[in-house]
Amino acid sequence: MLSSPLALPVVLLLALLLVVLIFLVEIRVLAYAYRKIGIRPRYVFAVMILTLLGSQVNIPLYSVTERHVLHAPPPRVYTWPRRTPPVIRAGITVVAVNVGGALIPALVSLYLLLNAGMPLRMLAGTGAVAAVVYQMAAIVPGAGISVPILLPPLAAAGVALLLALRRAPPLAYVAGSMGTLIGADLMNLPRVDEIGAALVSIGGAGTFDSVFLSGIIAGLLA
Repeated sequence: MLSSPLALPVVLLLALLLVVLIFLVEIRVLAYAYRKIGIRPRYVFAVMILTLLGSQVNIPLYSVTERHVLHAPPPRVYTWPRRTPPVIRAGITVVAVNVGGALIPALVSLYLLLNAGMPLRMLAGTGAVAAVVYQMAAIVPGAGISVPILLPPLAAAGVALLLALRRAPPLAYVAGSMGTLIGADLMNLPRVDEIGAALVSIGGAGTFDSVFLSGIIAGLLA
């Protein structure tokens, strides 16, 4: 039991300081990871901020009209079943691209692809991760596409160590981020009508965590 009236404010202050400390540690880890990937120090902070803030921004690309056919049980008229036509309900799903989960990682990956000096290995790694992610991705009706959160970054780390042991970080970032976007989102775009959600975002909630973790784990490989 707290005996002093100042005890509760002190506890709250300590909790706030702990949160700030954790935030600063995470920022330092992210900055270290991005530098090891190959991002120039003066651009690291901008990439981090755009990624975190951009995760809340979705840019609409196009819309898909869905048609759901509902078969109601046939009513009985004088104990005899009577056929009824199916009820067709139409809905619209907007397909968008998430700034923090797709656009920024794609631009960073393009930069690394052009400057890291191993484009073929990066493309091979991306294809391998995309194939693995596609097999594990699942359609969640009403929500989006779900991917085991640690699968893409771990698969990208393994592929990067096999293809470029001494220069694994940039390859792991490209393979992990782009492999996730391709395998989970782009390859499942033809199945958008199965989701039944008002908004489906490429690089959104279902895949953002995996893309974000790919960058962190890629940097920690160094």
